[in-house]
Amino acid sequence: MTLAAAIAELEARLPDSIHRDAPSGPLTTYRCGGPVAALVRIGHERDLEALAAVVAAHPAVPVLVVGRGSNLLVADAGFAGIGVVLGGDLERVELDTARARVVAGGAAALPVMARQAATGGIGGLEFFVGIPGSVGGAVRMNAGGHGAETRDVLVSARVVDLDRRASLDLGVDALELGYRRSALTARTVVVSAEFAGRPDDPAACGRRIEEIVRWRREHQPGGQNAGSVFTNPPGDSAGRLIDASGLKGFRVGGAVVSEKHANFFVAEPGARAGDVVALMAEVQARVEAATGVHLEPELQLAGFAGNGREVS
Repeated sequence: MTLAAAIAELEARLPDSIHRDAPSGPLTTYRCGGPVAALVRIGHERDLEALAAVVAAHPAVPVLVVGRGSNLLVADAGFAGIGVVLGGDLERVELDTARARVVAGGAAALPVMARQAATGGIGGLEFFVGIPGSVGGAVRMNAGGHGAETRDVLVSARVVDLDRRASLDLGVDALELGYRRSALTARTVVVSAEFAGRPDDPAACGRRIEEIVRWRREHQPGGQNAGSVFTNPPGDSAGRLIDASGLKGFRVGGAVVSEKHANFFVAEPGARAGDVVALMAEVQARVEAATGVHLEPELQLAGFAGNGREVS
């Protein structure tokens, strides 16, 4: 099999970094889902060269860049491909306070970057504290919240195209960032990104950070969830449409629509990934029947039929 051959090659090239049949639950904020056939932990950019050599030689093998798993659901049957998790040197955050710039590795946690920038007197990045993802995920999905988006502050990103075995430095225009999308493919890894803030008083930045955290606790649920399940349709809110359709508290198995925010689905202990995706499909159908609006998933799905974002 091509997958078996690819895994064997990875084990030869990166013997201490490969884990077969790795549980996906601990890698995602939903805490459920089946195993990843081969999980590769990358701590240095040079390790991506070895990964790219294998991926390029086996183009039919699916690749899943996991990030912090805050916008990801893996099927209960698992993911029959190569999962990639970044860490180590790729979690570093470096501040250039003189220019109010931040350079962060693709694995850096957005809340960590936001707090370090604030402490260093770099404003404008506070909104990232409310997004529990990675820098790489923010670039790939143009993550946003509290009136700001990644493209508002992003200068450039360094990426590795696994298929082409190429390292590229891309300006923000080349990334083609739109609403929860970019030009990056699923087989492109964000190594690092540079952000432009503004000089500011650290205390003022800190107050904005704490206000965002307070708002998040007040308006968004805790527990096992992945944030917004559906993108907002033009001129409206997915959460409002789900609420207006009477679906707060609606459940399928162990997955339930949050009473606090209708576009957040919570996976209760023991829930299966299949419960979450079935809930998504049922909510889609009921909202469309009630409002005429077809909601589009924001949540990334791996290992399901079609292996994409669509659930219908």
